[in-house]
Amino acid sequence: MGSEGYAPLFETRRAKGRFLYRMFAASMFLGICLIWAYRVIHIPTEDGRWGWIGLLLAELWFGLYWLVTQASRWNPIYRSTFKDRLSQRYEKDLPAVDIFVCTADPVIEPPIMVVNTVLSVMAYDYPQEKLGVYLSDDAGSELTFYALLEASHFSKHWIPYCKKFKIEPRSPAVYFSLTSHLHDADQAKELELIQKLYEEMKDRIETATKLGRIPEEVLMEQKGFSQWDSFSSRHDHDTILQILIDGRDPNAMDVEGSKLPTLVYLAREKRPKHPHNFKAGAMNALIRVSSKISNGAIILNVDCDMYSNNSHSIRDALCFFMDEEKGQEIAFVQYPQNFQNITKNELYSSSLRVISEVEFHGLDGYGGPMYIGTGCFHRRDTLCGRKFSKDYRNEWKRESIKTEESAHELQESLKNLASCRYEGDTQWGNEMGLKYGCPVEDVITGLSIQCLGWKSVYLNPAQKAFLGVAPTTLEQTLVQHKRWSEGDLQILLSKYSPAWYGLGRISPGLILGYCTYCLWPLNSLATLSYCIVPSLYLLHGIPLFPQVSSPWFLPFAYVILAKYSGSLAEFLWSGGTLLGWWNDQRIWLFKRTTSYLFAFMDTILRLLGFSETSFILTAKVADEDVSQRYEGEMMEFGGSSPMFTILATLAMLNLFCVVGVVKKVGLDMEVYKTMALQILLAVVLLLINGPLYQGLFLRKDNGKMPWSLTVKSVLLALVACACSTYFPFLLS
Repeated sequence: MGSEGYAPLFETRRAKGRFLYRMFAASMFLGICLIWAYRVIHIPTEDGRWGWIGLLLAELWFGLYWLVTQASRWNPIYRSTFKDRLSQRYEKDLPAVDIFVCTADPVIEPPIMVVNTVLSVMAYDYPQEKLGVYLSDDAGSELTFYALLEASHFSKHWIPYCKKFKIEPRSPAVYFSLTSHLHDADQAKELELIQKLYEEMKDRIETATKLGRIPEEVLMEQKGFSQWDSFSSRHDHDTILQILIDGRDPNAMDVEGSKLPTLVYLAREKRPKHPHNFKAGAMNALIRVSSKISNGAIILNVDCDMYSNNSHSIRDALCFFMDEEKGQEIAFVQYPQNFQNITKNELYSSSLRVISEVEFHGLDGYGGPMYIGTGCFHRRDTLCGRKFSKDYRNEWKRESIKTEESAHELQESLKNLASCRYEGDTQWGNEMGLKYGCPVEDVITGLSIQCLGWKSVYLNPAQKAFLGVAPTTLEQTLVQHKRWSEGDLQILLSKYSPAWYGLGRISPGLILGYCTYCLWPLNSLATLSYCIVPSLYLLHGIPLFPQVSSPWFLPFAYVILAKYSGSLAEFLWSGGTLLGWWNDQRIWLFKRTTSYLFAFMDTILRLLGFSETSFILTAKVADEDVSQRYEGEMMEFGGSSPMFTILATLAMLNLFCVVGVVKKVGLDMEVYKTMALQILLAVVLLLINGPLYQGLFLRKDNGKMPWSLTVKSVLLALVACACSTYFPFLLS
């Protein structure tokens, strides 16, 4: 198509109001500089000197980190697609797409949830003969395999139903839970039938899961279960590969006589003495195996709980890859990570609202967002290490795999590709596939792809492409963020650090965007200083901030008001609620004083050789009582986590200091005038820690803090207060 008649497949719009925001940011920076100046000029010579210096260092860090975060707000852009143009030009030449679904634990990630995700992506609005769906089961569970076998039968009914009535979403469990009264009699009749088939399938899967065994008649009928005859354990077994639906087979049809997508189960070989490299190893095995079965030019990977919520997502992504002018430089299209079970006011701030609605749009303005490990469409070539070249042209009409082998013969011949020894003396995990050696292998992989000259795209449509399951307890939330932040810090300290690996390869704005997340753990020390030092000094009447009557009070007041007004505006503009923003501030504090602190400590210990990288899954199911408390937006403690010990101790320390200062204010109102900002900070911390006080003293349910932890936190806080009282040199 000539350039004159060129009609792009996607549109890019720059955000409005950028000039106003930049003026606001400039005024904020001026205020921050004045605060730094105040700290340096007014360092006390006696009482409070070390506390003052501690706050100076904390404020230096906060200011510098704030500057880093501005990169993701300086140049945001927004994308939209034209799927009608894609269909007009390329409907007959659409590329094959392989979809990877990863699971690793049938207890934490129940098989019925996994197959709902699989069924949702099998039912995409896309030519079925061009879809290949692969389930990687790193637990090697025959229960998960049985669930997938059941889903393969049910898909023959489910996919034509989805096509016929163009339903959304296409996860059966979610669709049936949302379906209201249907006015169309024909659809109502078919709905009743399809729902009955689903409930029967669900009952069989959940019964087998509960009993921990597969029905004997199924074991006899399906030869695939024979691969478990030599099964030792989830960490010690041969490769298990089963092609459940062979897309090459002309008999692979649904009940309407239409083609079904290829469906494959893979449990790669595991041996105790061979590192399996977690999810990155599973993905690389899938890349190799799929290249010999369906060999899709585009690869989508999703977590097992992230069902497809938009059946047009493939076509949206292809609008970027197949655009005639700009598509050749795009390596991957990243969708946001959204969740279906977020409470109205986002109790644990799990929606990642500001990241997905603000920051990632800003990263897109510098050459693309990072790869976050799920909801991402890749060119197969770039995942396999291909460098960008201006002469590169993707051949969408890839040669299909031609073989006369039966499905059984093919799967037997391909098992070696998923063996432990296959990657030895190869570039897999280094120059090819996902990178090894880091808990957030997705981020480091996306960075390395961008450093090879490729760009990425962030697409955030109104109808969310994928919806997953967010943590439903505070401990799950904190552990999840500990894993993420620890992995990001490891990247910063590795050879793949964006600070030097990206230098000259990606834009400075994108380098700063990566650093925004890589520096998360370093916020812990500055935040702890602000939570502890002002409160203890307040208890003893030592001021650390300017008086209200001082001109130096103005920059502190402006920065505080501007920072939190801007934060609130971002949150509300992104669709959040006022109480949701307050919960976001609370979890921000909790993460910085626990998740980021432990991530920082563990990373240092790892560098010193005292610990190894670990990968902790987040549970996708919760007890009924826990779920009820979560839906009622009541914070869940109910355990003796070291993270809770820190949170409870900090809360008690702040409470004791506030009680102490209330006494002093009652005796001498001058205390309020000289230490207004310290008192304000202590009161805000008191309000933020409200759920902790309830869990420590007021609640009677199973989600309260354990009594032993309450006693421990009170004693630790009293010791801290006593030390500051009887050893005053500590506050000098």
